[in-house]
Amino acid sequence: MKAKKIDRCIGGLHEVCVGVPNLNIGIADYESFGCHVGSIGELTAKDAHKLYGVNSAVRSVRLLHQDSDHGLVRLMQWDTPLNTGLGMGDSLRCEGSRWGVRVTDSALNILNHAQKAREAGMEMTLIEPMLATIGEVTGYDLAQPFRTSIIGVREMVLLQPHYRHVIFERFGYESQLYGKININSLLRTSQHTHFGLMIANDDKHVLDFYDEVLGLNRWMDEEVSYENTTGSRSIFGLEPDEGFHMVDFDDPRSGHSLKDRRSGKLKCVRLAGNARIEYKQDRSRAGCLGYSLYCWRVKDIELMHKCVSASGVSSITDILPDEFGRLSFTFTAPDGYQWLLLQF
Repeated sequence: MKAKKIDRCIGGLHEVCVGVPNLNIGIADYESFGCHVGSIGELTAKDAHKLYGVNSAVRSVRLLHQDSDHGLVRLMQWDTPLNTGLGMGDSLRCEGSRWGVRVTDSALNILNHAQKAREAGMEMTLIEPMLATIGEVTGYDLAQPFRTSIIGVREMVLLQPHYRHVIFERFGYESQLYGKININSLLRTSQHTHFGLMIANDDKHVLDFYDEVLGLNRWMDEEVSYENTTGSRSIFGLEPDEGFHMVDFDDPRSGHSLKDRRSGKLKCVRLAGNARIEYKQDRSRAGCLGYSLYCWRVKDIELMHKCVSASGVSSITDILPDEFGRLSFTFTAPDGYQWLLLQF
C-alpha cells in the first residue's frame, strides 16, 4: 500500500553537493552562473564519517541563487577525497550519473565562453546547442519552417572535471516559475531547474521509493523511443535504436500548465538492464569530487527517518547536524544513489 504523501519532502529538489579541490575556485566558477555565497561550515573527520560515511574532514559553502529555495549548490572541500568523481566522458551516460540543468536567455553566449575555454586548453566535453522542438517530440502541431513558430529548446552540455552542466534556451514559449534567470550574471542563467540521474535496470518499480516513501510528485512516467529522442541521443550517449524509460518527480506544488509548472524536479533516466554502460555509482556519493549527492528538505526529520528506515534502504545514518547546523541524515536509495535529507 502506498504511503500517504503528507509532511514528507517539500518544495523542489533543494541542492546538489559538489566536491571541489579548492573552495575559492569553485565559488568563482559558480558566480559566473549567478550564484553567491550563503553559509560556510565544516565537520571534523569523525563527524563527517557519522553523517556521510567519509573518514575525512570537510569544509563547505552553500551557494544561493537570487531568492530561490531550490536548485542550489553546496561546495564541499574534503581533506581526503575518496576519488576524482564521475569525470567528463563523451556524454552523461554512466550508471551513477548526476547532472544539473539551468535555463539561459542565450545559449550562444555560453557557447562563446566554452569555445574560448577549449581553445585555451581547458579540460571539457562540449555538446553544442541542439534544437528539440516540442511538437516533433509530442507528435502534435509539427513546426512548419518559415511559416509557424518554432516551439522548443536548444540544449547544450558542458562537462568539466568536477561539473556536469546542461543548459537550455527556450524558443516560442514561456514558463515563468520554471527557472529565474539572473540577468546580472556573466552567463545569464537560472538556478538549477532540475537534476538528473541514470540507471540501467529492468525493474519497473525500482524508482517507486521516491513517490511512495519520500512523497514526491510523479509527473511523467513513460517510454521514450529512439525516434523521439532528438538531442538525447548525444546527451545520453544512446546507441542505435536504443530508447529509455523516463520518470520525473516534481515539486508537489507544480501544475501541468506552462504558467503553473515549477522548477526543482528530479529527472530519472532508466536504460535497459543489459545496456552497455559504465558503472560509476562509487564515484557519485559523498566524499567524491564533482556532482556527488542530492538533497531534499523535509518538515519532520524524525518522521522521515522512521519512514525511510522502514522502507529497507541501506547505509542510513542517525539524524545529525550537517556542516551548517541543520539536522540531516543520509542513506542509499534502492536505485543505488546516496541522498541527503535535511530539516526545513
